[in-house]
Amino acid sequence: MTARVGVITFPGSLDDVDARRAVRLAGGEPVALWHGSHDLEGVDALILPGGFSYGDYLRAGAIAALAPIMSEVTDAARGGMPVLGICNGFQMLVEAHLLPGGLIRNAHQQFIRRDQRLRVESTSTAWTADFADGEEITIPLKNADGGYIADADTLARIEGEGLVAFRYLGVNPNGSLNDIAGLRNERGNVVGLMPHPEHAVEEGFGPDTRLAMRSGVDGRRFFTSAIASLVAAA
Repeated sequence: MTARVGVITFPGSLDDVDARRAVRLAGGEPVALWHGSHDLEGVDALILPGGFSYGDYLRAGAIAALAPIMSEVTDAARGGMPVLGICNGFQMLVEAHLLPGGLIRNAHQQFIRRDQRLRVESTSTAWTADFADGEEITIPLKNADGGYIADADTLARIEGEGLVAFRYLGVNPNGSLNDIAGLRNERGNVVGLMPHPEHAVEEGFGPDTRLAMRSGVDGRRFFTSAIASLVAAA
């Protein structure tokens, strides 16, 4: 089978086309979905892409979390469908209560863009199985509202239950508590992170690494992980 991965476009999405391209490069079939629809068109997995949905009014991701299609996204996620939220998509997932905590303005009050080192904290998810526990990867980061927060009890539960998927290494770029760059849910089908794996999927266009100029393709494995898990389950 060819895994069909839906990428939802919201007003203000910027990286939906990039996400669809990443799915295609990983061997899947990207399916463009619209925020105002209630039809997931029979896809096998979902991606909520980066951008500035609804201009980040109220809070980043807050209005998008109430979009018509999000009722179907919530049902699909709770039913076990793999769902990946990237940057603004991560913000939507926490606003929709599919992941715990919240995301606020960066601690330094500035938009940041950089090639960011991360440590993989969990490989038992649909989106991270192709990584190794503790592996260090480099993924582009660009956000203004990436500061991860949670109350003390929630943070203790996240750490105690192993729900941190990625942590920042070297620099905490936005003041996130416990250096949290990404989370997973208990079941492992829902993952959200602030960095952008879809921008590190093809030789010559990814972050600079030790191996060669702009050769970083660490982001590709997010998409190959999900596609492989879907094919194996078919």
